[in-house]
Amino acid sequence: MRPLTDTCPKPLLPVGGKALIVWQIEALARAGVTEIVINHAWLGAQIEAALGDGARYGVRLAYSAEGVALETAGGIARALPLLVEAGQDGVFLAVSGDIFCDYDYRALLPRAQDMNRAAQPRMHLVMVPNPPFHPRGDFVLASDGQLRLPGEAVAANDAQALTFGNIGLYDTRLFRQIEVGQKVAMTPYYRAAIAAGTATGERFDGRWENVGTPAQLAALDDALRA
Repeated sequence: MRPLTDTCPKPLLPVGGKALIVWQIEALARAGVTEIVINHAWLGAQIEAALGDGARYGVRLAYSAEGVALETAGGIARALPLLVEAGQDGVFLAVSGDIFCDYDYRALLPRAQDMNRAAQPRMHLVMVPNPPFHPRGDFVLASDGQLRLPGEAVAANDAQALTFGNIGLYDTRLFRQIEVGQKVAMTPYYRAAIAAGTATGERFDGRWENVGTPAQLAALDDALRA
């Protein structure tokens, strides 16, 4: 996204008159999700200054400043105390602040309640059709809702290779052993959960964009304004 992100964090880039992250915050508020923790690294102070305490959006925002980007699992581990403080010591929803979509987050609330009652920590990922830049997808979604790794033996008519949409439900127990401040990727956690049979998914066919270039951002802006 350079040069745009040289001076502005990607979640604050405007489309349709709002920052990318504001579209997500408003969608979460409509679903009744009002306690939100935002982790940030690059130019994160700008995010805090722009969004404030969240009152204008009908939510309460807290911030987990990483300084140096800790990747997804490391960032979650750092944010755990804030999640617990917000009453999310169990299953929480994680959404990337720089995607654009029209997913209705209310659809995940019953799933989250079921996961909270599970003896084993689980995860549930929202999958989308493979975009042109990622034609092979990330994981295979079977008809029973279980996720499989690419290459696993699953009947061709019983599965579909899809891309993870950066929307997921996770259990805080998955991340409690990570040392705070450690840089940790999510990939090993996805693979372990899939191997253990504790990772499920769903397919979303609505609008979803992982804006990756200034040209894509401009096209999305034009479409929303139209």
